[in-house]
Amino acid sequence: MSRLTDLIARAKAKDADLGNELEREFKAFAERRSFGLNFERHRPESVELPGRPVRKGDKVRVLPPRGETKPGDQRLWKVQRIARADGQRIASLEEIDSAEPETKEASADDLVVVAEFRDYIYPGLVSTGKIERGGDKPFHTVINGENFHALEALTYTHRGKIDAIYIDPPYNTGAKDWKYNNDYVEGDDLYRHSKWLAFMERRLKVASHLLNPRDSVLIVAIDEKEYLRLGLLLEQVYPDARIQMVSALINPAAVARAGGFGRSDEYIFFVFFGEAGPKRLRLDREWVSGKGRTHTGKIRWDLLRRSGTNAERDHSPGCFYPIYVDPISLKVEAIGEPLLKGVSAAPEIEGLVPVLPIRKDGTEGNWQWSPSTFRERMSQGRVRIGGAPERGFTVYILKPGEYSKVQSGEFKEVGRAEDGSLLVEENDPSSVMAIPGSQWRIPSHDSTQYGSRLLSEFLSNRKFPFPKSLYAVEDAVRFFVASKPDAKILDFFSGSGTTAHAVMRLNKQDGGRRQCISVTNNEVAANEQKALREQGMRPGDSDWEKWGICDFITKPRLEAAITGKTPDGEPIKGDYKFTDEFPLADGFEENAEFFSLTYETPVSVSHSRAFARIAPLLWMRAGSEGRRIDKEPAVGWDVADTYGLLINLDKATSFTEAIAAKGGIRIAYVVTDDDKRFQAVARVLPDGVEPVRLYESYLNNFRFAMGR
Repeated sequence: MSRLTDLIARAKAKDADLGNELEREFKAFAERRSFGLNFERHRPESVELPGRPVRKGDKVRVLPPRGETKPGDQRLWKVQRIARADGQRIASLEEIDSAEPETKEASADDLVVVAEFRDYIYPGLVSTGKIERGGDKPFHTVINGENFHALEALTYTHRGKIDAIYIDPPYNTGAKDWKYNNDYVEGDDLYRHSKWLAFMERRLKVASHLLNPRDSVLIVAIDEKEYLRLGLLLEQVYPDARIQMVSALINPAAVARAGGFGRSDEYIFFVFFGEAGPKRLRLDREWVSGKGRTHTGKIRWDLLRRSGTNAERDHSPGCFYPIYVDPISLKVEAIGEPLLKGVSAAPEIEGLVPVLPIRKDGTEGNWQWSPSTFRERMSQGRVRIGGAPERGFTVYILKPGEYSKVQSGEFKEVGRAEDGSLLVEENDPSSVMAIPGSQWRIPSHDSTQYGSRLLSEFLSNRKFPFPKSLYAVEDAVRFFVASKPDAKILDFFSGSGTTAHAVMRLNKQDGGRRQCISVTNNEVAANEQKALREQGMRPGDSDWEKWGICDFITKPRLEAAITGKTPDGEPIKGDYKFTDEFPLADGFEENAEFFSLTYETPVSVSHSRAFARIAPLLWMRAGSEGRRIDKEPAVGWDVADTYGLLINLDKATSFTEAIAAKGGIRIAYVVTDDDKRFQAVARVLPDGVEPVRLYESYLNNFRFAMGR
């Protein structure tokens, strides 16, 4: 049921007449749908937080007895108070959203906290491990938590700072591949598509606040189940962006579809913000069509005579003029003025042959360049004469796009010909500098060979459903960050960690310092949950959590990628392919840290009782580099590699002097409730250091959090 339907049902329970009238009005309104994508905005999602301590005021569910596999009581309760009895914490509960709320008591151990997405959250992070092989490089980060809440946490650390987002969201196959409000969405669910759209819309809206509005891209992979709806959703969420869809071959063998054609490809939406767009890269020939002269390894000389539209003499009379060619040297010796209307013969110049833009059939056209432009570009070596006196001469030119390839060094200039035209070396025709088309048929994008099988090299005997080809993700992202060695990339449907792995590959290829933020959860596969419950386990138990996606797949995969060793400590067998070939066992010179998302209270934050869990967010906001200040400094201030923290304003002078002496500091966090004293510190900070007031900036960010 949608949120409105739910509210009407509650109204009926209290006042049947009012409820029926509201329902009639709602049905009448629902029939007047505007043009565009319409779907039910289902009641705000909720997520269970196993392991989170139960506090007074929390929303909770009562868990079924251990060993039971049924879902149990799905009602929501509010914790009114907690008392101790016989060594146990006993919670007094009152039912939520009920006309006649029930009350009862339950052990806190049998409760799970529920966060609804309409509620404000105050996030923190707890480190669960790190790997350091990258020296002073920034850290890649992996966040284990509900991705909607993790995105909200990132609005404090990375608002407007993300260069690229790559996501591979649930495909909504109906085969228990994702949950909505803690229940798997089955294929026969009447609200299956609207639940998926509501689920995606909330996350895409928050993500919009993270992307750099001047130059960034959102990349979304999807299959045929939802690509039509996703396209419309992207247009509605991002009305000012430019959107393009690519079809990519991911399984040459094709997956059988009952009653239909086998599926061999999927779709990739590229959403461009600001000046973003794919950059020309050197690509293997398989990326481009072999037709025409565009990708032969040779510079392309075009006809000066215009073709296509506006190609008649009358369309541009000023571009109907004679070019005089020496028939011996084939060099342009003179350029005449435009001929008067009705005059079709050029004045004679002894020893030279005039060339006019006249076609073989005798019709008159025009040149693409005016006489003055022709003279300027001829001096640059951009004019060449072909043909012979007996059959006529043809004027060839280098258009601006081709000439820019010479200027950029894509084609190496080696001199000038006798006629003054540029001489350039030919390139190896097996690769090209290009932006590809929208049909990608690249062998390295095979998800079976370079997704599932490659993952098994890192994590033998650990399965993950349908991982992306490492090289497919690498290629999709490369078009947008190849020229950004410090780019920040986000994947909030991280799954097996392919995006972070791909970013490490890109860094190795050019010495970049790109960072990837990966967000995943620790969901246990549906086919394993029943067996674990029968053994008396619940989410939150260590023996349950160790089988979750983050702990069982994502973290060990990235650890293995960096160290070059399997979780058993053995060197990984095999080699990376394509672009940069080297042994998997070499690993990467990268740093990574793993975190779990926590939920704090505003009181604990404002009274500095949650500093240890807020500290990673302060570090991430300053760039996720170098040392982190993990506890409040005893001397009242501290300066790390990229940021400083002042908690005792009487030490402000020492603090600001240390920041000035250190250099390279980006942010100064000042803990104070006194705005005047904060401003006094801000005024004496060095230029380029951002002053941030704690905990006001943090609390305000989440009091007015987006996406609700």
